[in-house]
Order: sequence, then structure tokens, then C-alpha cells
Amino acid sequence: MDRLLYIAMNGAKHSMLQQAVTSQNLANVSTTAYKAQSHAFRAVPVVGQGAPTRTFVVDSTPRADLSAGGIRNTGRPLDVAVNGNGWIAIQDGAGQEAYTRNGSLQVGGNGLLVTSNGLPVMGDGGPITIPEDSEVTIGKDGTVTIVTNNQYNAMTAIARIKLVNPADNDMVRGDDGLFRQASGQPAVADAAVTLTSSALESSNVNSVTALIDIIDQSRFFDMQVKLMQKADENANRAVQVMALTA
Repeated sequence: MDRLLYIAMNGAKHSMLQQAVTSQNLANVSTTAYKAQSHAFRAVPVVGQGAPTRTFVVDSTPRADLSAGGIRNTGRPLDVAVNGNGWIAIQDGAGQEAYTRNGSLQVGGNGLLVTSNGLPVMGDGGPITIPEDSEVTIGKDGTVTIVTNNQYNAMTAIARIKLVNPADNDMVRGDDGLFRQASGQPAVADAAVTLTSSALESSNVNSVTALIDIIDQSRFFDMQVKLMQKADENANRAVQVMALTA
């Protein structure tokens, strides 16, 4: 009897966790370059005396869906979208290299080229600094070009954004939403990665699919609750039968 109760309880618990992941994906359907979290159930054997035949179910989020989202034009010169596979290298809050596909860039108060969250964008030689009173354009290969004092005949390339393309299986999402290599080592720059200027990548979350998923997960949760109720009813009837035969 307790087998049904504990398996149903465990299923209900992880169904709620699965709903939380789907809800997070839905909440980020409009977030620039957001990568949906994938989730799956897996069976886990119970270890311990008297429990070799029991199995629990656990929800896990093994990886992110790294498929590219659609590209939308913004007309803003500092917006860039990665074409196909690839990442933009940035410096995280701890000073380490991390990666994003959110190319909504801006020039910070200290002259650094930064993301919308204020994190420095990495170039070949470190964070990229933009001279004061400069007009910035970003080329297809990540080259950062400036024009000073409206002298368009004197455009100067000052840096090149570090673009990388590690294998998808090597990329891990951190708690800050940034991606890093599983090894913790910086990725090597890849000249084959290109950008589209004045554009941003949309979230890759399919809102219709996510809504259907959360309905299915809610029904699965209800089913597990009904199983727990049935286990309780069976236990009560067993007690009544034992009382009559005592």
C-alpha cells in the first residue's frame, strides 16, 4: 500500500517542479535571446533494505534548448544578433568569461561596451572601451568601428568582439542566466561566427507548445493526487477489515 502512496506523492512533487520550469519558459517568451529549459522525467531506483522493487520518478532539467530564435530588425546600431550557431563573449560579475546571445549592447558611463545588464563585452584583448563622443557601428565579423566628430571619412576600427562557437553539449547555463563551458575554461574565438547588425534574436520559447505542456502537467499532477487519495481509501478499508476479524 505504501508503494502506491510514496510513488504517487513523488510523482506529484516533481510534476509541480516541471510546471515551474514550463512557467519560467512562458515568462521569458519575450526575453531577448532566451533559451528555453528542457525537462524530462526519469526513473530512479530506491536504495535500501526492503525496497529493491520500488522506483521513484524524478523531474530533471538536463540542458537548455539552444536552437536559435527568430531575428527581428530594431534599427538600433548597437543591437546585434548572432547568425546561426555561436555566442558573444562577455565578462560576468566575478570577472570571468561567460557567453550570451543577447546582443542588446550599449556604451556604459565608464566608456565600456556593455550588455543590457551592464556586463562588459569581451574583445580580443579584453573588455572593449569606446572613446568619448564616438558613433559606434558593429560589423558582420564583430569589428567595432567608431566615427569621431562626424568625420565619416575617418572611420577607425578599435576592437573586435570575441565570438565563439563551442559544442552545444559543452555549454551549461549558470544561475545568472549566462552560459559557460562545462570545463570552466574560456572558449576559443571562432572567425566563422557572424553577426547581423541593428537586429536582435527573439526567445526560442514556443508559447503554444508551452501552454499545452503546462495543461498536460497539471492533469498529471491531478492524477497523482487521485492515486494518493485512492491509497488512503484502500488503507482505511484494510483497517476496517482487520478490525472486523480481530
